[in-house]
Amino acid sequence: MLQPQHDLSRQEEHTHTRCWVSVLSCLLLACLYVGSLYVWRSNLPRDHPSVIKRRCASVLLVSALSPAVVKTWMHWDNVIVDVSVWELMGVRLEGLIPAAILPLLLTMVFYLGPLVHSAMDNPDGFTRELQSALDVQSWRMCVQDAVWLRNQVVAPVTEELVFRGAMLPMLVPCTGPTAAVFTAPLFFGVAHFHHIREQRHLDKDRMGVILLVAGMQFLYTTVFGVFTAFIFLRTGHVVGPVLCHSFCNSQGLPDISSALQHPQHSALLFSYLMGFLLFLVLLFPLTDPFFYGAIPVCILAPSPASVC
Repeated sequence: MLQPQHDLSRQEEHTHTRCWVSVLSCLLLACLYVGSLYVWRSNLPRDHPSVIKRRCASVLLVSALSPAVVKTWMHWDNVIVDVSVWELMGVRLEGLIPAAILPLLLTMVFYLGPLVHSAMDNPDGFTRELQSALDVQSWRMCVQDAVWLRNQVVAPVTEELVFRGAMLPMLVPCTGPTAAVFTAPLFFGVAHFHHIREQRHLDKDRMGVILLVAGMQFLYTTVFGVFTAFIFLRTGHVVGPVLCHSFCNSQGLPDISSALQHPQHSALLFSYLMGFLLFLVLLFPLTDPFFYGAIPVCILAPSPASVC
């Protein structure tokens, strides 16, 4: 008569252990990623080309090792699936084109206000941006710019592969897809606290100001992480989060305070509001798994969930 209760206790203990293994594996990856930035000793600022090149090499190496961490986690947790580690991490061909276009379009809709703001202040800006996008010489100049490469290519690719592609498959079996969307970004947000050390080293601001900036950065990186985690689990691709990440890095945070002081603030605020409302309306339709095929990471979920 006591056997079922004993089996239930053992099952709960196994689940508890599995969750700890998943969380510690994610923590290990986050520490490896941030730690790799500081293996190079230098007194130069973070935007110096030599610092950027060394750090890019470090995080690219950690990203290349992240599938091995996921594979090791699968071995420890006895996770057996009929797809590859790369497919679990969102690197796959099925549904690739819509996965690259639709999430980016959704992100641009959210940025409708800032885009209209930019067009109002510089009517020729959009045309110039389009010409630059089609100009080989402009791309060559960008590729030669270390800061551009870091912000638009290396950071989006490596951060999304590690903090979304690798971490979400390890968290989904423990927390379920919906909770994983809100759990994984915490590692991403906390990872950005290393900027406190850099700002303190440069001694530019008082500690109170540095902590306030770090807190704000934690907030918006976590919120952004929730969005890209949602995109990853809805599409099963890492390319969408990477492109959204790169686009957001190019745009920065929406400057609502500047919009309020603009001569045409009513029209601008309307565009900000419309962008946000359209984003909410299109969030689920544009990320419908119908466009992307079967989602490999969702087979790890302990039970069906709305996000998948």
